[in-house]
Amino acid sequence: MATVELRFSALPEHVRTARLVAAAVARRAGVDEAVLDEVRLAVGEACTRAVGLHQTGGITAPVKVSLIEEEKQFSIEVGDEAPRSAPGDRAPGSGAGVDVEAEEDEMGLAVISGLVDDVEVSAGAHGGLIRMTWPTTPATATLS
Repeated sequence: MATVELRFSALPEHVRTARLVAAAVARRAGVDEAVLDEVRLAVGEACTRAVGLHQTGGITAPVKVSLIEEEKQFSIEVGDEAPRSAPGDRAPGSGAGVDVEAEEDEMGLAVISGLVDDVEVSAGAHGGLIRMTWPTTPATATLS
């Protein structure tokens, strides 16, 4: 199992770099070429979401991206350190601004779910993690 880890400051200009790295590693791992645009878009959405959560919460820790190549699948984990409840939960007495942020968060997760068949989202007091997984095709060996 090979893993590439990427950490970047929670700034929007770094999201593009994360997208490009994710697509390059996915290609090398054997993700189908037809799916690479979806990989780029999903990683961009997940990283943009993490950057927004860090900026809103005043968190200076970097956004973490892990690109994990396994035997028959390729996974990308985007982690943030923004404390919150699980997706869909709302704090009692939350203001309108919190509702708008929660709706934007849910919209971002809906976009990711539409792009990736296998998505796991977790969130808690120490931050959140989005794990996206795609199947890979084994490299074909050439005989001479």
